Amino acid sequence: MKPEIDNKSPRTSDVTSKNTPVYNIITTKPANKSFYSFYLEEHQNVISRRLHFAGSSFGLIGLATALKTGKVSPVFKGIAAGYACAWLGHFFFEKNKPATFKYPVQSFVSDFRMYVDILRGNVSLKDPKFDKVS
Repeated sequence: MKPEIDNKSPRTSDVTSKNTPVYNIITTKPANKSFYSFYLEEHQNVISRRLHFAGSSFGLIGLATALKTGKVSPVFKGIAAGYACAWLGHFFFEKNKPATFKYPVQSFVSDFRMYVDILRGNVSLKDPKFDKVS
């Protein structure tokens, strides 16, 4: 059985202009942007960025310790410390909800992409106006 097509609903192109971002109805992420661009917009506060960097470092230290000792508990401690730092940044400095709640995988990947961009000097821990990525 074929699904019926609703020709009465306006198409996105009918209700937006070319300069207006198209938003996904279910989320607040613009449909015409990459997730990483959205992720960086949600991380404009430098204290939050620093907390994210520290949290990712704790996670990597936990992973390295687990690999060295053969115990799994450092991984869990690193993950807990990492998320604690990130969520402090969102709730107290960014004043927004972490993307992890809606996009767990993309958020996790983007966090480490931001981490690498910070190490390379493409994302600033001083002021977002110095960012070399968008």
